[in-house]
Amino acid sequence: MNSILTHVNLRLLTLALAISLPLMVRSADYLSPELRQQVEALKSEFRASPTTTANYRDRAMVAWQWLNAYSLTGSGLPVNITATIRPNPPSELTRRVAMGLDAYLKELTLLDEHPDAIGELVAETGPFEARSWVTLNQQYRVGERIVETGGGFLIARHFMPGYGVYQVKDPAADNYISIRSSNPEVSFTADQAPLGGMHGGFRRPIPTLVFRVESGTLQPGDQVTITYGDKSGGSRGFLMSSASTDFLPIPLYIRFNGDDQFYSLPIQPVRITGSDIAGVHGFAPSVLRPGEKFALSVRAEDRFYNRARGPIPAFKVFANGKLIAGTQASQNAITVLEGLSIQEPGAYQITIKSEDGAISGEGNPILVSSDARKVYWGDTHGHSGFAEGIGTPERFMQWAKDDARLDFVTHSEHDIWLDDREWQVLIDVVKKYSEPGRFVGYLGYEWTTRNQFGGHHNVLFRDVDNRNRVGTQFYPTLSKLYAGLRANYDTNDVLVIPHAHQAGDYRQNDPELENLVEIMSQHGTFEWFGRMYLSHGHRVGFIAASDNHLSQPGYTSAKGASLAQRGGLAAVRAKENSRESIFDAMKSLDTYATTGDKIILDFRLNGTGMGQRAEFSTSRAIQGRVIGSAPIDSITLIKNDQQIWQKDYLTIDSGRFSKLETFYVTFESDSFPMHTHDNPRGGHVWAGSLELFGADIVDFEATDHFSTERNRLERDFVNPRMLHFTTASRGDASSIKLQLKNIVRNARIKFRFDAAREVGGGPPIYRKPALIPASEMTLSFKKMTDGKTHGTIPIDVYEDTVTLRRAVQQGDRDIEFHFEDNDGVNGDYYFVRVKQANDAMAWSSPIWVGSHPSR
Repeated sequence: MNSILTHVNLRLLTLALAISLPLMVRSADYLSPELRQQVEALKSEFRASPTTTANYRDRAMVAWQWLNAYSLTGSGLPVNITATIRPNPPSELTRRVAMGLDAYLKELTLLDEHPDAIGELVAETGPFEARSWVTLNQQYRVGERIVETGGGFLIARHFMPGYGVYQVKDPAADNYISIRSSNPEVSFTADQAPLGGMHGGFRRPIPTLVFRVESGTLQPGDQVTITYGDKSGGSRGFLMSSASTDFLPIPLYIRFNGDDQFYSLPIQPVRITGSDIAGVHGFAPSVLRPGEKFALSVRAEDRFYNRARGPIPAFKVFANGKLIAGTQASQNAITVLEGLSIQEPGAYQITIKSEDGAISGEGNPILVSSDARKVYWGDTHGHSGFAEGIGTPERFMQWAKDDARLDFVTHSEHDIWLDDREWQVLIDVVKKYSEPGRFVGYLGYEWTTRNQFGGHHNVLFRDVDNRNRVGTQFYPTLSKLYAGLRANYDTNDVLVIPHAHQAGDYRQNDPELENLVEIMSQHGTFEWFGRMYLSHGHRVGFIAASDNHLSQPGYTSAKGASLAQRGGLAAVRAKENSRESIFDAMKSLDTYATTGDKIILDFRLNGTGMGQRAEFSTSRAIQGRVIGSAPIDSITLIKNDQQIWQKDYLTIDSGRFSKLETFYVTFESDSFPMHTHDNPRGGHVWAGSLELFGADIVDFEATDHFSTERNRLERDFVNPRMLHFTTASRGDASSIKLQLKNIVRNARIKFRFDAAREVGGGPPIYRKPALIPASEMTLSFKKMTDGKTHGTIPIDVYEDTVTLRRAVQQGDRDIEFHFEDNDGVNGDYYFVRVKQANDAMAWSSPIWVGSHPSR
């Protein structure tokens, strides 16, 4: 009965129109005569007998055409319909799949024949302030179909935004939900029903709140009001999400009687704004010519990276400490300063301060050079509410262009949740927001299937004309995706990018389509994934992306759980900021990846740049330059999957302690899968306390705890030498920077770790997320070797580490490096990894020596 609710989907834009719009009053049928005939025949067959594995494909083909024709009317579709109706499924059909089709055929039939049966829903849509306590009402008017005893309303939750957890037991407690009806003869009782997907348990159904009609019957025209955060009994209200948005889904479903299935009601566009200013950030081009005019965006933000709301102070902008511009106090969170220039060549660090000094921040580093390659920044992988995220495609593009100040972006929505209407919307917003010389929107989608059928791959098109998705509904395996793209498009106009958290199959690669690999996103850091492609002989470059699901591509805070890291960025070294030039550069592997900071990286081998192939020589002169957004921690050179050189620029390896010292406590865990071809290991949640003995804490700072919603770092109320922390690592590091004084010889840090379970999207298939037991660890200052000491926590094949190291007070941000390798053979490849003191990272695309390109 509830199979229809598994992996539910929201359809944001199409639901902006009332779902109750009568089809019978339209001037023309939304189906062509031929398709209408097929649909009526399908209805008759479906009413006569349920779908079987034998007739599924024929019925699914008609249903697919039916649902897409209905989508183009602008009316709302049932949730998850495009993910359930798959004319060419990837695996053997089951009875459950057939039952899912029947559930949607029933709902399509209802919408087609009795469009006013569903009724109407309106809501108080705000705007509400991020992370505030509110009261929100959704009011439903019963349509032409009555709601009998046993029917009722399923009060669903979207899994992504992180708003309050519903409860109905205590009117004085937070997030209390209540229901009332205008019909005095109707009473409700709280019950539960299983619900899966983004409105329930994303991987499997979980018990979900239902208000069941216990007595009476809701008649046409009756009003039902559901109150989120009912304060009448003393509750603080309903805790709103931390992410600002133009479309927060708070979904509802209706069941007309106890024997019926649940039907989706139209999702209302709840809006959330940012809150008070907590910081500021600057966005500027990374590489400029001396005297070149440029624009710098100054963005005031709240503690969740939203645009700040309320009075915005005047700011001063400095380059290497010299004042270069300023803004006026206003109500606008974003001010773009035009016509700026820097005359003298060199590396510049941008700092921003309010006139009263209360708010400060930084911008990305700038290299002023007459010959350095230009670097353009983009995000090739992000989502809105057209799939399992929140927000509209317009919001997505606005954020990319104005809030993140990207040069290019792709709204790569999951194809399993796209219909024809939504695809046309994606085309329209790409055209609307693209601006020559300033911003490029690339049309694309995410080909979405499980690991065993090929894993997730983003598909980008060079342009928008005459482009359609080669979707998983018809091309369900990776080899069929390659074949479908080749059959429909010139390979030079298509770019395929696999990612790791639902891992792409690195054994397969089409060298003319699949030129880049995504090795980092908010899901985690997956350098191992790119290395697997290289070790299998594939010539691919590296990029990173956000995989953000909140319509916040290119610049966002970590959200914890499966999105516990900041979003990555793709750096593209193109000739100019244009659609053709950036796409050509991605196709030619002239890229590198970062974890979100706009680190400037150059890497050459015998004069050949990253992503390219150098002529064969046994002697390799390697050189490069890094200009960081923070002090450089280390630079590492990898050759043929082996580290051959590393330089540490941050650690103090010896000497007596001075009165004030800087130390880093760093938590790290690997993300590679324990089993071959599995999804990556989940993240390690590090939660607990650290206590200093024999030293005093002067100051402390979290370098990578960017999720103020879930992560924490605070001093104990009683013991000033104790800190409480929560952070996570998944293939990366997360550190605490400590300023210490009065350090004695026997000083030590004692850690107490809470028990935790590994978390992350795309869970491993063969190894379940491990339960990490509570533990303790002590690190002694006198046991430091070369300025470091560490402890390990063994978990299966992994050894997660906690490192204590002594660091310089102010490290270098601009470093040139050199290395000679005279021990090479034909076909060697090299790439560089950069780490910063703030735990940000960058990876060059590889350079190959000799050999020949794959075919």
